[in-house]
Amino acid sequence: MTSAFATIAFTAKVKAAQTQMGSREAYGRHEQEPLEEPEFGPNEVAFIAARDSFYQGTVSETGWPYVQHRGGPAGFIKVLDGRTLGYADFSGNRQYISVGNLSGDDRICLFLMDYPNQARLKILGRARVIDEDSDPQLLAQLDNPEYRARVERGVVIRVEGFDWNCPKYITPRYTKDEIAQRIKEARSAPDAQSPARLGEPLGNGELALTVTGVRQLTPRIRAFELRAEDWGVLPPAEAGAHIEVPVRLADGTVVTRQYSLMTGPGHQDVYEIAVLREREGRGGSQAVHETWRIGTQLRISPPSNHYPLHTDSRPAVLIAGGIGITPIRAMAQALRRRNVPFELHYSGRTPVDMAYHDQLAVDYAEDYFPYFSRVPDHRHLDAVEVLRRAADDAVIYVCGPAALIVAMRAAASRLGIAPERVQNESFS
Repeated sequence: MTSAFATIAFTAKVKAAQTQMGSREAYGRHEQEPLEEPEFGPNEVAFIAARDSFYQGTVSETGWPYVQHRGGPAGFIKVLDGRTLGYADFSGNRQYISVGNLSGDDRICLFLMDYPNQARLKILGRARVIDEDSDPQLLAQLDNPEYRARVERGVVIRVEGFDWNCPKYITPRYTKDEIAQRIKEARSAPDAQSPARLGEPLGNGELALTVTGVRQLTPRIRAFELRAEDWGVLPPAEAGAHIEVPVRLADGTVVTRQYSLMTGPGHQDVYEIAVLREREGRGGSQAVHETWRIGTQLRISPPSNHYPLHTDSRPAVLIAGGIGITPIRAMAQALRRRNVPFELHYSGRTPVDMAYHDQLAVDYAEDYFPYFSRVPDHRHLDAVEVLRRAADDAVIYVCGPAALIVAMRAAASRLGIAPERVQNESFS
């Protein structure tokens, strides 16, 4: 972080928030450094030159922020000197919100993202707009002759500060060309033990799958999308189903691990699983995180289901603990499609640790009840209270650690709920 960036960004109210949250001392060290003019080094220049898009923020005359995505060929945003950037502004939807904002307030913020490598560069600066009349020579310098889009103007930015942000929570995303290149490189890798070697499929099942998507859901949970090699239709999987996948451990041994599918009926072109990285586990989850990449090929058996969802119209109570949300989420989706009433109770350490927490809150609103065991003054899951409010004919599904299942079954017994109404799957 440049000291100039901290001087601009760390206002009095920001400092107060840092003090309250315990980070003021660490960030305060930047303010003790001599104030230097920000200047891009080789790393920043190379990073900027490789970008094919970025996000920019401006401020309106009424004080409202506005964020816009700008895109073009790689290198369309250019480093003119150590403190100056510029880019050709192509014709778009002709709303001219950013242009209008800059005419009244020249302050601008840029976010440059590198999703595959989980990196981002934040830039604060002051912008001026040029055109053919005001500065034709500079506008020509910003143009990209090989890119077939009409240039309306140029934007030149004098940099006031910049900061490399941490990679935490940046989900790796890849373009089609990047995926094709990675698969090509991995299949030609000479080292058979290399995590990137994708030429030889793992497993010997009848169903050929390829990893086509990887997303970081929480610091320890990663989701993987699996599709047929021809991207065709996959064998159907009902809510509660799981697949058994092959995993190569650090010593070269290939073992199998079972993971619940988070996609039920209606998603016949993709299977999605979520894997919690267990530091003290048997090595399988760590191996998945470390070796599975876009293009990894697997041979597995079709899905199995030992935790099926009831097919009638009785209501349901869905209870998940930690990574146990995986089959429970698929059940919620299936029940919603069938218009069957349900409640979803989800317990985790903190919101950050809970996969899909934000999305579940949006999708199920009043039917969703989260619990945070490591957040002070926040309610914890009360097994008796949850089951007491359940309808007399509700079917109860519990998935998570053994302690959660024991607590729910004990509560059901205490309330006189028939054991067969409580269905569970243990993740240990």
